[in-house]
Amino acid sequence: MHISAKADYAARALVELARDTARPLTCESIASSQEIPFRFLKSVVGDLRRAGLVRSQRGCEGGYWLGRPAEEISLLDVMRAVDGGLITLRGEPLAELDYPAPAQGLPDVWRAVEDSAAEILGRVTISALVGGDGPGAPAARRRTDVLV
Repeated sequence: MHISAKADYAARALVELARDTARPLTCESIASSQEIPFRFLKSVVGDLRRAGLVRSQRGCEGGYWLGRPAEEISLLDVMRAVDGGLITLRGEPLAELDYPAPAQGLPDVWRAVEDSAAEILGRVTISALVGGDGPGAPAARRRTDVLV
């Protein structure tokens, strides 16, 4: 499974936004704080905005906020917002994948991997990742430790 730079940067940007909800943050401040290339982050934030995960305000007092509460945004939401499907094979979704015998069982394995990844990513929220001490953080850490 490949985790794209877009998905990683998007999750890091959302964690940064969740950490400080009192004011909007600029892409410049998020990029600097998370050591993310600014131009790439602008594109990623656009995807997040279109998915409703962030909202924006223009002007000198403008910037970005979370589009909904951090406890309602999962890593699965983030990955789907910026990458579309979770796992693809040669750019195609796994749903219609079909192989002739004797490899006919392989598509079911790939779909099971996707289902398992989606279940794990769907349980980990942005709020659980903020500072490692948000609601659900110990549970998120335990699940992650089991996987590594």
